[in-house]
Amino acid sequence: YSLVFGILRLLNMSHGAVYTAGAFMGLLGASYLHLGIIPTILFAMILTGFINVCINRLVLQPLRDQGAANITMLISVTGVSYIIQNSLMLVFGSEKLPFPKAFDFGNFPIGGILVTSSQVMIIVVTVVLLITLGIITKYTKTGLAMRCIAQNPKASNMVGIDVRWVINFTFILSGMCAAIAGYMVAGYYQLVYFTMGTTAGLKAFAEKVILIAGGKDKGIPYDEIGPVINDHVKLLILCGATAGVIRAATEKAANYTGLEMIDVADYHEAVALADSRAAEGDVVILSSI
Repeated sequence: YSLVFGILRLLNMSHGAVYTAGAFMGLLGASYLHLGIIPTILFAMILTGFINVCINRLVLQPLRDQGAANITMLISVTGVSYIIQNSLMLVFGSEKLPFPKAFDFGNFPIGGILVTSSQVMIIVVTVVLLITLGIITKYTKTGLAMRCIAQNPKASNMVGIDVRWVINFTFILSGMCAAIAGYMVAGYYQLVYFTMGTTAGLKAFAEKVILIAGGKDKGIPYDEIGPVINDHVKLLILCGATAGVIRAATEKAANYTGLEMIDVADYHEAVALADSRAAEGDVVILSSI
């Protein structure tokens, strides 16, 4: 999530579905193609990296070229996540499937607590991935380009950075990380199912987003925005001509559970309110819908 958000300032809600796809690709490699652990993980990484870059090239890049608002891209990637999930369901079925246990080296008693080899390997792989990503972003030319684009995409393009290539690389990298995570978690629980990424995605973003929304009516399908807001927003700050429409769409959505919504006079007041209400780790999104 953070790789894509750092560059595009976009909550890539399809990442959970890519994580699920990585787990199913691991199942395909391990149980159907009978590959070893490392070849299975590499197989899943290649396929999910390809899926993720296709999401960027076919869905997000055309929207960026048209200057689409972030909320439009958010809705689009949310739709992509449903497409991936349902495609997995059609191919593999809706039942939970058994997954081969990953890294089964036995159990280790540590301080009176029984720790499994899978738990140890999840921690080890996580640390290795964090160190690797840190090295890539801090000590390579591509990482420097990623940080430049995160600061100012237009200026990065002006100084010769291939912005499109770097964004594609970021999506490939995040897709590969999702594949590793999907394989490790599926191997730990020894189960894989087509909605497993939903829970992971909600844990990552649920009640961490403060959304400032409102502005002139741009003909956006507000009924489609309501469910997305209810799923991922902890506080909705409204202002502008469309404030009432957005409030109504949010309240009539099937998943509405009493989301806190506050009306303000202008964006200055909205930003000040968001700043006062944001806790550590929260994401504040300013949208002109």
